[in-house]
Amino acid sequence: MTYPVTAAIVMYRNDTDELRTCIESILGYTAVEKIYILDNSPTQAIGLVLPRSTRIEYVFNNKNLGFGAAHNVGIRKAVAAGSRYHVVINPDISFHDDVISPMVKYMEMHPEVGMMMPCILYPDGRMQYLPKLIPSPLDLLRRKLTCFKKMHDRFVHRYELRGVSGEQPFDAPVLSGCFSLLNLAVIRETGGYDERFFMYFEDSDLSRRVHEKYKTLYYPSVSVYHRYEGGANKDSRLFRIFVCSAIKYFNKWGWLADKKRKTTNRRLLREVGIE
Repeated sequence: MTYPVTAAIVMYRNDTDELRTCIESILGYTAVEKIYILDNSPTQAIGLVLPRSTRIEYVFNNKNLGFGAAHNVGIRKAVAAGSRYHVVINPDISFHDDVISPMVKYMEMHPEVGMMMPCILYPDGRMQYLPKLIPSPLDLLRRKLTCFKKMHDRFVHRYELRGVSGEQPFDAPVLSGCFSLLNLAVIRETGGYDERFFMYFEDSDLSRRVHEKYKTLYYPSVSVYHRYEGGANKDSRLFRIFVCSAIKYFNKWGWLADKKRKTTNRRLLREVGIE
């Protein structure tokens, strides 16, 4: 590849062993020229344990900016460095093969794609169903109500697009921010992460804005491992942040009267043969 590719990882008191594993996964291949470690932690302790590499740039933000705002710092740095493609990666991601080069090559050949994510697996190899339909307030509630198992399973199967063939790339309106490849020309056009979202829904908001003009592609030809913990389901503080972000999201896009949501979801379900 002759075009520059950068990557960014946002940290806040994260496990440094996981971070090193993630960085080593990236450094193991030449696709990424620069990795920005964007540290929201109260001290620079993470900066002291980073691998020594000219491909790593440590950025201490000196306060907790939030996920999206910190990644916007990395996006601005990538743009200033002349990067054409930029990868947003969570520190609990790892991979054993070069997953970034194939994604970049695909995006280079398909300029209609503004954003991509690979297949995401749990460490034991099970699938994480992260591409989704655009959520409604009722959808978020139904995801939490597991007491009616048959109804819940039927809903989740549709909402998380589980009926789509595992080998089929498709244009999903909501992609996960745990691993996203961004076309920076598109991001300059549509805008980066909305910094009103401190955490949660910033990836849904960004992918939906990109999806309105470009494809936001789920690309299962390559895969990465993600140690997902579902913090909002276990931590009351994170749950409050989740609820706050959900309110901001629906205030922005519409609660019940969201015609674009219905149209977009119906079109995708037809395309993938679920509905």
